Amino acid sequence: MGFWKSLFSGSDTPAASSPSQTQEYFAAVDVGNDISSGSRIFFSTDRDIDLYELEELCDAVGWSRRPLRKVKKAIQHSFLVISMWEVRGNNQRRLIGFARATSDHAFNATLWDVVVHPAFQGKGLGKALMKHTIKKLRSEDISNITLFADPHVVDFYHNLGFISDPEGIKGMFWYPN
Repeated sequence: MGFWKSLFSGSDTPAASSPSQTQEYFAAVDVGNDISSGSRIFFSTDRDIDLYELEELCDAVGWSRRPLRKVKKAIQHSFLVISMWEVRGNNQRRLIGFARATSDHAFNATLWDVVVHPAFQGKGLGKALMKHTIKKLRSEDISNITLFADPHVVDFYHNLGFISDPEGIKGMFWYPN
């Protein structure tokens, strides 16, 4: 449960960049030596995402293509949208992660489209993306967070404190202590 307690302690809060309309937050995440030296990782809640860049990210992990007009609508109607970016050199940015949530704006949220580019997997960035997303939902007083997971990623979510639906359905649920 250390992971969940760290979400609420404030000790791992990413240092905010200068306040801006895009609400960008620099993440204290080590991307290792195999990623471009001098690169930084940050999260953004800006919904103005290049849909073609998002489609490339989803293609990279092997997801089926979806109509861009529907993806745009899903993003517009989401309660929360988090994108994760690598910045290299003179502000060259690349979309490397994404997650979104729908909500009843009071009690519940469901996570959708959680994705991290394969070149950035296994470096703690998926965990950082989830941690940031959950922290943002908790700051909106959302107490029940659910998601749907394919079998090959269930262990990833279990390691973050999510529990499987006892009925064996793909749904998973998270409840605060």
